[in-house]
Amino acid sequence: MLRLLAYWNKAPRTIAPLAVSFSNFERMATTPNPHPADSPEVRRYNRIQRWLSMADMAIGFALLVVLLITGWTGKLRDWSYLGARQHYFFAVFLYVLMFSVIAKVLGAPFDFIGFRLEHQYQLSNQKLRGWLWDECKGWLVNLVLGAIMVEIVYAIIRIAPQRWWIIAWAVFVGLFLLMAQLAPVVLMPIFYKFKPLENDALRERLTKLGERAGTRVRGVYEWKLSEKSKKANAALTGLGSTRRIILSDTLLEHYSDDEIEAILAHELGHHVHRHILKSIFLQVGITFFGFWLVNQALRFVIARDWFPVLHPRLYDFANLPLIALVATILGFLLMPALNAISRRHEREADRYAWENISAVAPFVSSMQKLADQNLAEREPSPFVEWLFHSHPSIGKRIAAAETWASKQPQPQMQSLS
Repeated sequence: MLRLLAYWNKAPRTIAPLAVSFSNFERMATTPNPHPADSPEVRRYNRIQRWLSMADMAIGFALLVVLLITGWTGKLRDWSYLGARQHYFFAVFLYVLMFSVIAKVLGAPFDFIGFRLEHQYQLSNQKLRGWLWDECKGWLVNLVLGAIMVEIVYAIIRIAPQRWWIIAWAVFVGLFLLMAQLAPVVLMPIFYKFKPLENDALRERLTKLGERAGTRVRGVYEWKLSEKSKKANAALTGLGSTRRIILSDTLLEHYSDDEIEAILAHELGHHVHRHILKSIFLQVGITFFGFWLVNQALRFVIARDWFPVLHPRLYDFANLPLIALVATILGFLLMPALNAISRRHEREADRYAWENISAVAPFVSSMQKLADQNLAEREPSPFVEWLFHSHPSIGKRIAAAETWASKQPQPQMQSLS
């Protein structure tokens, strides 16, 4: 939620995590060679993607610092009050709107480079007009979500300035759970089309797989990803009544039923090992610490008058860049640790998949196919994997699967006498 507060202008980056177990199978995939090396093309594509991500983050960080140091955040506040005719909550919205527009304009070049990159490497089916429409929708969705959250925070600060951070934390936890449940039926359909899976045999097979894992799946859906991308993906997403399996049409077209079952078995491994629940508790703890830290930072900075443009009262929304800055720094510092926890969860989910499918061969072939289809690195450098990857490398996952299979007892052949 803290990342959402800091980067509400980036729709694809904020909506995807709300799907809870939206597995990043975009990082996997097949070739005749059982262990192919990463090509220069794959290395270059992923390197550019990382630089774009870091540049985008740096621009966002710089914007927050500049707004505070130059005092421009005070000018945005004054303009907001002027436009709102001194109405506080309308002024808060106007501030969020102006901040969101500035952030989007600064980030637009990197977004466009990313769009061109996907076409350069023949990974996208989306036309420029469709991409621009998605960017507009994403910006509007994140503006609404960001404005709601900021309005709530400052309303709580006005009502309970001493205990605001505890109350805001509790409210944000509730919103996080609500959005996790609503994302598959409210947010994701804004960007993608879904329809019930027409393959009855596969639907029944995957539903039974879910039942064996102890989860009740409310439906299996085909995800029309091919309208925008040539990549493949799959997920077990939603909570409670919105729990569903989604399979991209690009996956259904090129993968066997055994391979699809292996992919979903991995997803169900997250459910069996309670990774979703553990991740929620972890997020709750991080959010609690984050709000406490923001409260301490606000009071520390205001007491020392580091930024004279800020009003000494906490409810001055000109301090929003400071809140976002603290959240950004905290998120960056925690990223390696959170990725390490995620990689451990992925290894556990992989093992569950191996234990619950007839053979590991479909798992291995699906990893190879996904890596080829999505231009994923099979063997990234240890530093890159440590800092950026929420999943173990493809090479490690395949090697672990083959090692596990080699240790399983082989069926005995009865001799004929």
